[in-house]
Amino acid sequence: MREIIFDTETTGLDPKTGDRMVEIGCIEMVNRVATGRTFHAYFNPDRDMPMEAEKVHGLSTAFLADKPFFRDGVRDLLDFIGDSPLVAHNAQFDFGFLNFELAFCGHPEVGLDRMIDTLVLARKRHPGAKHSLDALCSRYGIDRSHRVLHGALLDAELLAQVYVELTGGRQIGLALAADTPGATGARDTRFVPRIGERRAPRPHAATAEELARHAAFIGTFESALWTS
Repeated sequence: MREIIFDTETTGLDPKTGDRMVEIGCIEMVNRVATGRTFHAYFNPDRDMPMEAEKVHGLSTAFLADKPFFRDGVRDLLDFIGDSPLVAHNAQFDFGFLNFELAFCGHPEVGLDRMIDTLVLARKRHPGAKHSLDALCSRYGIDRSHRVLHGALLDAELLAQVYVELTGGRQIGLALAADTPGATGARDTRFVPRIGERRAPRPHAATAEELARHAAFIGTFESALWTS
């Protein structure tokens, strides 16, 4: 199954009050294994970047000034995500901005039936624990030392590893190669018991000599309870 893990960076928290998406990063996974295909783009938000947001992701108004508008890169993005399920952390936020930008330039919104929220998965699996991306990376031993600032593609890469852990862990990689779409000539590694040549059962009955020795031994007891 093909899935897209994605993350966005924005100018703020709410597109309804004028905030815009400025970065998106997508990771393609097939059967919960990253394929190496990615999509990454910066967008000119056509507005200034608030200082509070810039402190989070480091994307300044000057840096984004020569980047394309979302409408100029939307076709490449839609071609990449296709009709696959979309996985995000606190997905309502990312879907809100993605669908706002799509509607703003006249494209249909992405259906919420395609949304997989790793925040919801984490809360179910680890109730009462911290569920931020950093906290989940720490829980699962995922190296995030290079994450100084938020970045859409970097965060999507980290989230892809977290998603694997939340949905079964690394053992899912042990699935048969034959389960991978398009795989040919895969070796069947299922356990099949070996049935070799049957041997005659070993004799277990006592011999006459052994029975006589046992009776002699019992006779040495003055009162054997098991013979009464």
